[in-house]
Amino acid sequence: MCDGDLCQRDGLADTLKPADFIRANLRLEPVPSLPEIRLYTAHPGSRLSRLAAPDDAAPYWAWQWAGGLALAQHFAAHPDVVAGKRVLDLGAGSGLVGIAAVQAGGIANAAEIDPNGQAAIALNAAANRVSVPLVEIDIAGDAPEGFDLIAAGDVFYNPEVGKLMLPFLERCVAAGIAVLVGDPERRDLPVERLERVASYAVGDVGDARDSAGRVGSVYRLRPPSTTSR
Repeated sequence: MCDGDLCQRDGLADTLKPADFIRANLRLEPVPSLPEIRLYTAHPGSRLSRLAAPDDAAPYWAWQWAGGLALAQHFAAHPDVVAGKRVLDLGAGSGLVGIAAVQAGGIANAAEIDPNGQAAIALNAAANRVSVPLVEIDIAGDAPEGFDLIAAGDVFYNPEVGKLMLPFLERCVAAGIAVLVGDPERRDLPVERLERVASYAVGDVGDARDSAGRVGSVYRLRPPSTTSR
């Protein structure tokens, strides 16, 4: 997850405002396969290490991930999935999925814990002339109120996160909230709990910018009583 000196510190994080840094150092570019959406995206000269504090997570928000791309393409191809619905973009990263939901007629909020990612979401939403307000979500807690659909892109990228995420999403389904998961079939994806809805040609983090050599799928999380065995 490094771009150039991403993993090296140069001591400037405390003096930089995330929004100013993103505008100055990332490129506002159309999303491959979704040219109607533009996002601030990292490139080899971004030097994202200047924005990072010692305890910061990797800047996942600075690239498009396969699962988020699949969800965004799905909303563009099937706007009825989100039109008129209240959508939560969970683990939003760049805000791509929430932006796509609004463009397809939904009302979206974004949940993202990285402050730099939060700044990127606000900038990306403004660049696309949509509103995707941030909300705080505790995945160790109860299902959130006020949503019809949770769109969770790439949230099973490692086992530690997955162990928290799956029970939370199951609580959401039990509370009557539909859950769609976007993922390129990573190792920790709980496939036995999911029903594939659609698949799309996408790129992923680390791929060449215009790559579409992977398959990103959209899955529906089944209620526990309908889990396949």
